[in-house]
Amino acid sequence: MSRSEVEPSYRLHVVRDGSREAAPLLLVHGSGASGGSWSPVVPALAGHHHLVRVDLPGCGQSPPAESYDVPDHARRVAAVLDELGLERVTVVGHSSGGYVATALAEQRPDLVRSIALISTGPRPDALLAQPLVLRVLLGPPVGPLLWSRRSDAMIRRGIEATAVRPVDVPDDMVAELRSTTYSTFRAALRKNTAYIAERSLPGRLAALGVPVLVIFGAADPRWEPSSARRYDEVPGARVEMLPGVGHMPMLEAPETTGELLLQFAAAGR
Repeated sequence: MSRSEVEPSYRLHVVRDGSREAAPLLLVHGSGASGGSWSPVVPALAGHHHLVRVDLPGCGQSPPAESYDVPDHARRVAAVLDELGLERVTVVGHSSGGYVATALAEQRPDLVRSIALISTGPRPDALLAQPLVLRVLLGPPVGPLLWSRRSDAMIRRGIEATAVRPVDVPDDMVAELRSTTYSTFRAALRKNTAYIAERSLPGRLAALGVPVLVIFGAADPRWEPSSARRYDEVPGARVEMLPGVGHMPMLEAPETTGELLLQFAAAGR
């Protein structure tokens, strides 16, 4: 896939931490979130890696885009890696960020050394009934009206609703979430579902042959926790279930999550 196939004027917002000489680690956030969602694990990871965080289109500090299809997101991320001169990268995706990581490996196997998925649902039928606060914020007719009037406290409650442990929500995450519009969030959710409805994520990963780590909260309120075992069909995949953790392991168990990612990224180097 060449750069010419990406909108020439479009640029994702990118934040880099750690030594530029260290092994690269790319972090891709979930629907409607931003690079700020990784803040609790950044210090530990950046101590060992050249850390690259992207804001996907319409999220954080990246402008909206014409398309929110997962493969199009992957092409934009590939353009970032090409521009930075990076390849053979360990890619970490939280929730739907795992779909972008997988699509990136499908399109550009030269760029992806391994994939770590955090709270990434494998198929549409694994999705649970969503917490009430999210149903209100996302569903018409109330959702569009409330979305533009969200206070910081409401945004924090929305994030906390997907966790089962008390969490300290980073201020930069709240500020960046405010920039995501209702239409962007809804479009991203539709496109994410379409990607795993076309072919399950375990099926896609099994065809790629790259090392895979799956981290799942054993009490995830968004995705059926037992669905993590569907990744067992991916040859050699390692599945780590975190007891008493919900959908946000980076916020709920940052030390454990960071250590698992460091161990995985170091394997085979």
